[in-house]
Amino acid sequence: MDGLNEYRTERVAQVLSDFRTLQYYIAAAPTEPLHTEDYHTEGWAALRQCALDGQHILNCAADVTVPHARGGEEEQAKAELKQVLLDAIARRHEAQKIYLRQAAAQRWVEYREQVLQGQRPNSSNRRQLRACDDQLRRELSQIADETIYQELQTSDIAMGRWTAEDPSLRAVQRWIRARPQMG
Repeated sequence: MDGLNEYRTERVAQVLSDFRTLQYYIAAAPTEPLHTEDYHTEGWAALRQCALDGQHILNCAADVTVPHARGGEEEQAKAELKQVLLDAIARRHEAQKIYLRQAAAQRWVEYREQVLQGQRPNSSNRRQLRACDDQLRRELSQIADETIYQELQTSDIAMGRWTAEDPSLRAVQRWIRARPQMG
């Protein structure tokens, strides 16, 4: 018995609160363009995929396989809290990745609107629109697990949160890979 279950419980609550906030932002983002002919453009397709991914991570079942711990009730609670923490941190990580992809796609929408200035795509703005698409692809390709994990950890530490037993990036990635169609 290490007496840390109160910290573990608080940590799970903090991470789940972060996850809920991210889910709110993901669900609030637009997925349908004003003009139906823009529906299949890269940015709008990315926004729709983010909405689907956000719904999937919310709906995928928690991993409740907890090994039976020796040492009684307190040790069993410790093992369960560690498993719930892994689940929560992995969901928050994946939600942060979706949120960052969504933000890039929303910037693409803004850039595209600036280029079009109320007009429709045509030969005079094709080069600028292609540059918008290229910028979106660059931004999306730069969203990496390592960076997300480090930024979330740095933020948690800056907020004075207890992170002593946070799972490693590898553990988070294993959790994500174990979920069908996620990651």
